[in-house]
Amino acid sequence: MSADIVTFGCRLNTYESEVMRENASAAGMTDTVIFNTCAVTSEAERQARQAIRKMRRERPGARIIVTGCAAQIDPAKYAAMPEVDQVLGNEEKLKPESFGLTAPTERVLVNDIMSVTETAGHLIGGLEGRARAFVQVQNGCDHRCTFCIIPYGRGNSRSVPIGEVVRQVRLLVQSGYNEVVLTGVDITSYGPDLPGGPTLGQMIRRLLAQVPELKRLRLSSLDPVEIDGDLWRLIAEEPRLMPHLHVSLQAGDDMVLKRMKRRHLRGDAIEFCRRARDLRPDMVFGADLIAGFPTETDEMFENTLRAVDDCGLTWLHIFPYSPRPGTPAAKMPQVDGGLRRERAARLREAGARAVGRFLAGRVGTHAAVLAEKETIGRTEQFAEVRLDQPVEPGAIVRTAIVGVDGEHLVGRIERSTSC
Repeated sequence: MSADIVTFGCRLNTYESEVMRENASAAGMTDTVIFNTCAVTSEAERQARQAIRKMRRERPGARIIVTGCAAQIDPAKYAAMPEVDQVLGNEEKLKPESFGLTAPTERVLVNDIMSVTETAGHLIGGLEGRARAFVQVQNGCDHRCTFCIIPYGRGNSRSVPIGEVVRQVRLLVQSGYNEVVLTGVDITSYGPDLPGGPTLGQMIRRLLAQVPELKRLRLSSLDPVEIDGDLWRLIAEEPRLMPHLHVSLQAGDDMVLKRMKRRHLRGDAIEFCRRARDLRPDMVFGADLIAGFPTETDEMFENTLRAVDDCGLTWLHIFPYSPRPGTPAAKMPQVDGGLRRERAARLREAGARAVGRFLAGRVGTHAAVLAEKETIGRTEQFAEVRLDQPVEPGAIVRTAIVGVDGEHLVGRIERSTSC
């Protein structure tokens, strides 16, 4: 039995899990379960601990390794769990030598993440069971938002050299991937630590020029005030860059944003969305929003709620605020837990209405759909489509959008060969 990976959290974790899968396989690891944890909320940590305990009951003889942001931030907590055999830090989990130890001499291998100055290009041949591939271009964060513990799990910002990014994407395209997602902790901070200080837009421009056979490129979360000139030009002129941008918004009220120590204000987010949509009329936006941040009044929350319409947001990731020990926000006056959940529910309802309007507006149009499963795919704007006939996963098919079924579009394939 080979090593199994259980992944929590972000797309970067998904990518790094595949790196670990390949390293564990190369090391001949057997009967091992690796938990790649997330620390963005207390609920994410609770789910990971619960899953670890359940796995030990189901596979009493398996070796259990815990890694990821939660393990990096508080290794002692996971080392204290009797179910856990070893704890690896976020740097150690990506080193092949960490997986060659059948009987580790150290139960906890967790470096000071702030001492890490480079992000290696971890070359992988593909992502198991996925139609699109993720490529890490950046790691860590130099900012210290008052609610966020992630810099202490990921370290300071560091970038993957352009040549490495090109090499990975070229290999993935040669392996049959039509869509690649560039991911990182704070990808709009890409480049200043590299020779010449390239920006994210400059890196993407060179990537697309050097891998012309790549059909679709998608970006993970962007900071609305860190979009460089080259990236704006790509948004306007590059059809291979998907018309779907996810904004790291967090709130829509200026006072809350200031108390979060975000780099943008409400007006910046509205202007970002307006400009992007003016350049690319088919652009669709996603966003992260936190409900019930400390000191958030009813009026402040209403400003965030209105931002869904004012920015024209569609795909929302809603998080009730979760205090993280060691962060400044955890020491601020807290909003009642029930009120946080109520506000999160209202934001989700606003998001559901936005999705409904968007899907209804797509009926009667055509889309290039990337098949994820035989009869399920995604449009350029990341809307899920139920297809009327099976398609090989990974293919891009020309599809007529003929209806809506709940939160999905209904598509009739017009051309079954890859676009």
